[in-house]
Amino acid sequence: MLDQAATALDNGRMTQPSRDPSSPAGRGRDHDGAVDPADVETAEALLTHGRITVEGRLVAASNATLYCSVEWEGLEGTCVYKPVAGERPLWDFPDGTLAEREVAAYAVSQAMGWRVVPPTVHRDGPYGPGMVQLWVEPDPEIDLVALSRADDPSIRRMSVFDAVVNNADRKIGHLLPPAGNGHVYGCDHGVCFSVDYKLRTVLWQWRGKPLTDEAVEALHTLKACLDTGHLGGRLAALLTAEEVDATRRRIELMLKHRIHPYPPEDWPAIPWPPL
Repeated sequence: MLDQAATALDNGRMTQPSRDPSSPAGRGRDHDGAVDPADVETAEALLTHGRITVEGRLVAASNATLYCSVEWEGLEGTCVYKPVAGERPLWDFPDGTLAEREVAAYAVSQAMGWRVVPPTVHRDGPYGPGMVQLWVEPDPEIDLVALSRADDPSIRRMSVFDAVVNNADRKIGHLLPPAGNGHVYGCDHGVCFSVDYKLRTVLWQWRGKPLTDEAVEALHTLKACLDTGHLGGRLAALLTAEEVDATRRRIELMLKHRIHPYPPEDWPAIPWPPL
């Protein structure tokens, strides 16, 4: 069913965005009253309960990634829907788990208080269960390559977050800076939380440097949420027990040494292609 839908999208037999959403220049769509990703409660309600309509497919994505509109009780927005049925098997991650890892990354982002990941839920959709994430429109005027290399507080937070979740695929194109507010979101967290050290990122400019006081405080907060708060149960429902324990160990190591991690010695340090 999903393959048939993808073929229909590619052949133009289903409603598609007027511009290709897979390119930064084509991702602009004006929606009056669209939900702000900073309004987490409203965004989560819209994504959880809203009616999803598939409008297009991001053809450059390695897994089935559908661009959708979503509407609920007068609220409307756009979102990315990644059905589990469209996930391609990977040699180093269990089949059918990428959507849950995306939601787990969102849970960690919220617990840290940094809003690195846009509002994300796991729900049933037009092609079965999957990840649904609020679409964040990046500012087309921002040079993402320059941003990825900058000593920017939002990018530095993202590098700490990536170390916590063991992100194996932080590319430049995964940076989403909305226009006008200086905040930077990140997307595509399906290959996170491996038990093995797989950190692969374009954000190595702080390797070996001391963590900021803000980062240390966020890690302490995160550890408390994981040990005694709601986060432990949330991650236990999305990841294996070994993966949750490995996440805890990464947090503890960062608090012990208080530095940004170094690249792994037996794993490619930068994703390819980096864009």
